Amino acid sequence: MDSTLVTVRTGGRPAVADLTPEVEGFCRPRGDGLVSVFVPHATAGVAVIETGAGSDDDLIAALEALLPRDGRWRHRHGSAGHGADHVLPALVSPSVTIPVLAGRPALGTWQSIVLVDTNVDNPERSVRLSFLAG
Repeated sequence: MDSTLVTVRTGGRPAVADLTPEVEGFCRPRGDGLVSVFVPHATAGVAVIETGAGSDDDLIAALEALLPRDGRWRHRHGSAGHGADHVLPALVSPSVTIPVLAGRPALGTWQSIVLVDTNVDNPERSVRLSFLAG
């Protein structure tokens, strides 16, 4: 299995960061197989969604509605409401696996692979890309 670690800067605000170009570049020389995209953090996730048409902003708004940053959380270190960030991976998985055909992730026309990060305390994330040849 081939694997690499990519660093993504999300800044100090909730973010949906498009990983598709990095995943495509990683897969290009590798032929057929599966690519796993995994974020090894307790407060971030990976999703396959449409980007650029407002869906990324809608996702952040939906997560803020589901996981408000208030005092209800038992997990209380970090910024106000940080406990919500630790619940995020139960809703947005920390990994996705995508088929790769002839070195290209087999995504649909409007699909992108994104990092979902609501944790304002951690402006830099690692993302593990792993390729399993077919």
